[in-house]
Amino acid sequence: MIRVENVTIGYGERVLMSGVSFDVARGEVFVILGGSGCGKSSLLKTMIGLNRPLAGRILIDGRDLATAHGAERARIQRGFGVMYQSGALFGSLTVHENVRLPLDELTDLPEGQKDVLAHTRLKMVGLENAGRRLPAELSGGMIKRAAIARALALDPPLVFLDEPSAGLDPVTSAGLDALILDLARNFGITFVVVTHELQSIFAIAGRCVMLDASRRTLVAEGRPADLRDGSTDPAVLRFFRREAEPPAPSRSEPS
Repeated sequence: MIRVENVTIGYGERVLMSGVSFDVARGEVFVILGGSGCGKSSLLKTMIGLNRPLAGRILIDGRDLATAHGAERARIQRGFGVMYQSGALFGSLTVHENVRLPLDELTDLPEGQKDVLAHTRLKMVGLENAGRRLPAELSGGMIKRAAIARALALDPPLVFLDEPSAGLDPVTSAGLDALILDLARNFGITFVVVTHELQSIFAIAGRCVMLDASRRTLVAEGRPADLRDGSTDPAVLRFFRREAEPPAPSRSEPS
């Protein structure tokens, strides 16, 4: 469903990652992981078209979003939904209105049908009774669920999730992991998830790739358990075993 081909990402002359290549298969939950500041969210922004790659290509169903324009670009972007790390709900709109917003902006469906679809999406994420509430009245976990419901509004086959477990307690995070798996299994949705939460990675990921800030590239790809148990890369092992970076060697003082 997605092919990332030798991609370089960055801002101006500042390169964050280079030589990044991987494929995402249809129907899988695919995780992009790595330590803080390694470029995970920047890669996600490039994959959804907010940033252009400095080099390489990102193909979604064989179409290059970075080079697409006008109606073609809009068609590609309507084929996926996005949940941002903060949820990015509009505070002045109810939860129902937030979820309905993509339908209002991008479809000519009858008003009643928009309401039915928005309610259905809220039901899919367990928020069918929260539609009249404002985002300020929701818990952190409910905000993430509402944001996923909005990402699903146009029934996309592909959804990107940026740090879905960030800021959540372990129980709420586990419930969100279960929701992602349920949506993938029951509706055939492909998920690309950015996270560094180990428990979530092992709970949801079919496959993952790991980015490394010091080498500025992709350093591992595979099933999480295989990387934890079979990798020989020190950075990969430290990440999966939650080990601290070794201290830098001290320099002896001149005599």
